[in-house]
Order: sequence, then C-alpha cells, then structure tokens
Amino acid sequence: MDIEKAIETAIQYETRVRDVYAQAAEKAVSQAARRAMGFMAREEGYHVNYLKSQKKKWAEEGVLDHQSLKTAAPPAETIQKEVAKLEGHMKKEAPGEELEMLKRALEVEKETSEFYRSLVDQMEGDAKKLFSRFLEVEEGHLNLVQAEIDALQGMGMWFDCREFHLEGE
Repeated sequence: MDIEKAIETAIQYETRVRDVYAQAAEKAVSQAARRAMGFMAREEGYHVNYLKSQKKKWAEEGVLDHQSLKTAAPPAETIQKEVAKLEGHMKKEAPGEELEMLKRALEVEKETSEFYRSLVDQMEGDAKKLFSRFLEVEEGHLNLVQAEIDALQGMGMWFDCREFHLEGE
C-alpha cells in the first residue's frame, strides 16, 4: 500500500472509531460515562485531523512528521497500576448498555490497531515510524477501554473516580 492510500485508509479507521465514541457519549446514561466517551471521541478526532495534516504535508512536501503525534491517554503500566489499586471500589452490577458500548469500542480499537500493525509491517522509513506511533497510541486506547470493561465487570473503578482520571486531573 502506498503512503497516500495508507493515510486515507487510516483516516477512515480513525473516523469510524471517533464516531463510535461520539455515539456512545450521546447514549451514555451516567455523566462519568459521557465524559469518558467524549474524551475518547475528542482524542480520535485529533487523530483524524492529524492524519489529514500529514496527508497534506506528504502531498506538498513529500515528508511525514511522526514525532508530533500526542496522546492524552496514560501508558498501559499506569492504567494497570491504577486499576489494581481500585479493586473493591466497584459497583458489582455493570450497566448493560454502557458495557455494550465499551465492547463495541474495544472491537473497533482492535480492528484499528490491527490495521496499523499491518502498515508497520509493510512500510519503511518515516511512514513506518508514523504508523508505529499510531499503533502505540491505539494500543493505549485498547488498554483504557479494557480497563473500563474490567472495572464494569468488578475488577476496578467504573469510568472515573478521584484516583484514576483519563484527563490527568
């Protein structure tokens, strides 16, 4: 796959993930779930805009800027440490609709990560570095969503609490 096609396809994946989170935020019953899903929708929206800027940069200059991709999601180790600290603080019954939204988010995050993994295997140079960074970020998202699912199923805290925030508050 050439770089332009890879970026265009990545935009489609990121748009799909963003839309899943945005719809989940709209449908969420709890305020905490709305905040968490809204946070993830904004993060994925940033990815869409970032990829569009990279597509333009590639078309105009023939270069990519893989170093400027940022994420607000904490590293996997931090997520797991915080979730482990919170055991026992969880509601025992998970709201089914919100759990289903998270499962759908997990599914599209996995698909997106697999897409990036395949690009990392195919690409070279700056394109490989760009998509490696996206893979790293998306795997962080996978960890966040899995932590929320685990929490809803009784293994941590549900969506947010003072000790564990998505936005580093």
